[in-house]
Amino acid sequence: MSALAEYLRESPVVIEAPPIDAAQPVVGAPSALAITEDEQIRALVEHLFFRPDTPLHHIAFAAVDSETETAPLCFAVARVLSEEGSRDIGLIDGSPRSEPLHVPLGLRPGSSFDATWQVATRLWLVPRQSWLDPADSPQIPDRSLSRLRDLTAEFDCSILRCAPPSWLVARLAQACDGVVLVLTANKTRRVIATQIGDLFKRARIPLLGTVLTGRRFPVPERLYRSL
Repeated sequence: MSALAEYLRESPVVIEAPPIDAAQPVVGAPSALAITEDEQIRALVEHLFFRPDTPLHHIAFAAVDSETETAPLCFAVARVLSEEGSRDIGLIDGSPRSEPLHVPLGLRPGSSFDATWQVATRLWLVPRQSWLDPADSPQIPDRSLSRLRDLTAEFDCSILRCAPPSWLVARLAQACDGVVLVLTANKTRRVIATQIGDLFKRARIPLLGTVLTGRRFPVPERLYRSL
């Protein structure tokens, strides 16, 4: 895993999260947050959105492995960011082929007339039908990408939950400041992650770092201090 981190020129931010069973959706917002360590999520938010060099506002999260569900992680990041209190946050569904974002989070769906709906203080969920017409999937035409850009611009910051990386995801990520790759301990293959790194490099999409999930053994205290 360290070789992969060196390739991406970032040390992984380690998130102690158990594997997510897609057949057992997270029930309610508190449970979605409970699968992560709060301190680590806050460190990740600080690292991404409060960096002293270049301010970031709109970030995509994409898991390297198709079986890894990123919805709870995206929600946790968005919720911690919204608790900062001065920004409106959008949690955007950017995965056309996955189940709707509210389902794995156990959140109530909005009405058919809702382009977005509020799920917490200063936090809104943005379903994919707000920017993508069903007839356009799995392709992303320019008009849909333009709508996605317009939606992200309505929020001070946004989190885009993406499908596993592909040219389609690289296209969607053009609406963001960059991408965070989600790796799965003892599962993600370095060669695949390297190919994905090359994909985003060719698409000129900044790789902002990596998050390691599914780690089963203790993380040294010095690593927490370095986040």
